[in-house]
Amino acid sequence: MAVIAAEATGGAPQWISDLMDTLGAPGAGLAVALENLFPPIPSEVILPLAGFAASTGSMNLVAALVWTVAGSVVGALALYGIGALLGRERTIAVAARLPLVKVSDIERTEEWFRRHGTKAVFFGRMLPVFRSLISVPAGVERMPLPVFTALTTAGSALWNTAFVLAGYFLGDNWHQVSTVVSAYSKVVLAAAALAVVAFVLLRLLRPGRGSRRKADRR
Repeated sequence: MAVIAAEATGGAPQWISDLMDTLGAPGAGLAVALENLFPPIPSEVILPLAGFAASTGSMNLVAALVWTVAGSVVGALALYGIGALLGRERTIAVAARLPLVKVSDIERTEEWFRRHGTKAVFFGRMLPVFRSLISVPAGVERMPLPVFTALTTAGSALWNTAFVLAGYFLGDNWHQVSTVVSAYSKVVLAAAALAVVAFVLLRLLRPGRGSRRKADRR
C-alpha cells in the first residue's frame, strides 16, 4: 500500500499516510479517532486521503467508510466519557472561577442543551472543532448513551461519506477538498470568535457572578 505515501502529495502529514500504508482502512479509522481527541489533526485531509487510497485499490471503499465512521464514534465516546467523569458540579465549580463567566450562564446552557442537545450532537458532527467539543457537554448532561451513539454515528456517517467519496472521485486531485473545507472552517471559527467577543462585551457591560438555582442552594 506504499502507493498512498508515494502519491499523496496534497499536504497530508506523513504519519497519516504511513498509518494507512501500514494498517489500511483501520489505520484511517484510527487517524479519525485521534482527530476527535486532538482537533488540530485535520479530518478534511484524512477522509479525502482515505477515499483517494480506495480509488487506487489500496483499500476497500466500503471498509474506508465503515472504519472512518467507527473512528469518529470511538473518539466521540472517549470525550463523552471525559464529560461524564467531570460531571455537572465540577463543571459549575470550574466555570465559577473563570473571569466574566456567571454560574447562571452555565445553567442557561444546560437548559438549552436539554431542549436542543440531540440536534446539537447530530449537526455538531459537521462543524470543525465543534464536532469534537460537543461530546463533552453531552457527557456532562448524561445524554442517554444509546441516543448519543446513534446521533454521533448518523452525523459522522454523513460528514465522513461526503469527504471519503470526494477523495475517491477526485483521485489525484483529492487535496482540493481540503482547500474548500479550509475556507468553510475559517467561516465557522470566525463566527465562533465573534460570538465570544459579543459575550465578553455583554459581560463587561453587565457584570455579576449570577447564582445557582434555589433548589441547588437549598
